[in-house]
Amino acid sequence: MRAVKIEGGAAIAAVNDFVVKFANVNGSGSASANALFAKSIIRMGVPVAARNIFPSNIQGLPTWYEVRVSEEGWLGRRGGVDLMVAMNPQTWTQDVASIEPGGYLFYDCTKPLPPSAFRDDIQVVGMPLTEICNAAYTDPRQRQLFKNIVYVGALAELLGIDIAVLETLLAEQFKAKEKLIPPNIEALHMGRDYARDNLMPLGLRVEQADAVGDRIFIEGNAAAGLGAVFGGATVCAWYPITPSTSLAEAFAKYCAKFRGEPETGKARYAIVQAEDEIASIGMVIGAGWNGARAFTCTSGPGISLMTEFIGLSYFAEVPAVIFDVQRGGPSTGMPTRTQQADILCAAYASHGDTKHPLLFPEDPRECFEMGATAFDLADRLQTTIFVMLDLDIGMNDWLCQPLTWDDSRRIDRGKVMDAEALESGREFGRYLDVDGDGLTWRTYPGTHPTKGGYFTRGTSRDRYARYSEDGAVYVDNMQRLQRKWETARTLVPQPIRRDAARPTKAGVIYFGSTAPAMREALDALEREGVHLDALRLRAFPFADSVFDFIAEHDQVFVVEQNRDAQLRSLIVNEGGVDPAKLVPVLHYEGAPITARFIRGQIAALVLAQDVAPLREVAR
Repeated sequence: MRAVKIEGGAAIAAVNDFVVKFANVNGSGSASANALFAKSIIRMGVPVAARNIFPSNIQGLPTWYEVRVSEEGWLGRRGGVDLMVAMNPQTWTQDVASIEPGGYLFYDCTKPLPPSAFRDDIQVVGMPLTEICNAAYTDPRQRQLFKNIVYVGALAELLGIDIAVLETLLAEQFKAKEKLIPPNIEALHMGRDYARDNLMPLGLRVEQADAVGDRIFIEGNAAAGLGAVFGGATVCAWYPITPSTSLAEAFAKYCAKFRGEPETGKARYAIVQAEDEIASIGMVIGAGWNGARAFTCTSGPGISLMTEFIGLSYFAEVPAVIFDVQRGGPSTGMPTRTQQADILCAAYASHGDTKHPLLFPEDPRECFEMGATAFDLADRLQTTIFVMLDLDIGMNDWLCQPLTWDDSRRIDRGKVMDAEALESGREFGRYLDVDGDGLTWRTYPGTHPTKGGYFTRGTSRDRYARYSEDGAVYVDNMQRLQRKWETARTLVPQPIRRDAARPTKAGVIYFGSTAPAMREALDALEREGVHLDALRLRAFPFADSVFDFIAEHDQVFVVEQNRDAQLRSLIVNEGGVDPAKLVPVLHYEGAPITARFIRGQIAALVLAQDVAPLREVAR
């Protein structure tokens, strides 16, 4: 069978600036082949942003892998598809519908489809992939796995990707199983040769560039796990939950490399897979009380289970770090979709008056940096610190600046009183604020045989850790905790401001994984004459500059990936801001937010002068 090519309307022509989307079936082995495709473009010096959108079952449901090719360096999702690689009959209709007019559809044409299955405004390129693989292989599993490599070879020819780059990547991928290298390269060539002999190149082209530089391609969970190692963590207690599991696995891998005793090889760390999330946070708090730097990693359902222990950490003032890799909720929700929907439950976790610092990394580099910083903050503030990733950052490979570390940096343990200070007669009260910053001195167990001891409790106590139900004593302690919160405001990472090219009374606030799409949207809006000052929040409690920014503007859009405008609510609650000034722009369908969505929503509001809340159910 020869290739089918149906000519549509005017075809899109672009060099190093387009979106390819693969539609596959989960469990078909397509993920590694699709990642190979993305990495080959990076090796050609062209930045890409890759997003894996997958189901929560093991096998059989639809999965998509989207590759944004952008020599300009835009790393968020753009929106729309220029080339759809349609390998899943289940999703054919929606996949075809998502292609831009003039775009391309690449599909397996072994079984003919009626003309009604296509659109007349796209270019349709068929290749008999199943027929080719059935002729070349007898084993059903080989036919499926090599089919993925065959279509990568064909795409390389159609798009102009250097086949030698793909060969090198395959050799690297299978270096531990060298016997797999030749058959994979053979399948790659099979696809390349068929496309060369039977198909015409597409209007989309990849050309060698030098726009990647020294950037690396890494997932946020791996970067955060490495950050925990550099931050001095020696204890991880966790319970598996998507999408945080790979963070604990990365920590274990890096500990094995960096945390072994040089002479004996003995592990200088403890990693415990607990029986549930409640046990894991209990172990973390116990380790933190004993002086270890400890963390757990989880997602929204885990936070719900951990809240009572989190309250103990807050009130007894025991350091802990929680990496919350957010996913779609509530309840089980959408376990393999991304959201920023744990903001309020993390900020105020537990009953009573509690507040917890949150860190908002925008990419894997900041996952690494904040992953390390969180442990210094936990020790200095003697409380739980949340590092708020999400599935988009955590489980996808992102192109980012190299992870760097200052070797002169030293661990900051905060106010810890040693035996010498105790022996000198210095007054010790576990909850005694001697400096007026709300931060009290603590001791590690066993610091001194007779001094510096105290009883750690979750009940009310006085400045010397003595049990008390006296109202004035309780109020005194709660007011001190509030002073500590004000100190935390000065210690957490500060927001980053970007002013528009011209003066404006409109602004936008955003955070976390929204950042790359937001930057592209701001650029597009500016070209359309819509000028916005922008503020990227990096932590809670909010710095005074956040409220100054809001005060300077008549209207501030708050862009976030949840239904209930949780960040906006937090700003209003903490700063007494007039809610009418803060206009929600909300995206929560589960796929990462796109630049087109942000631009479209803000442009429509600005042009219409409509300040009603926006809620996007699907885009």
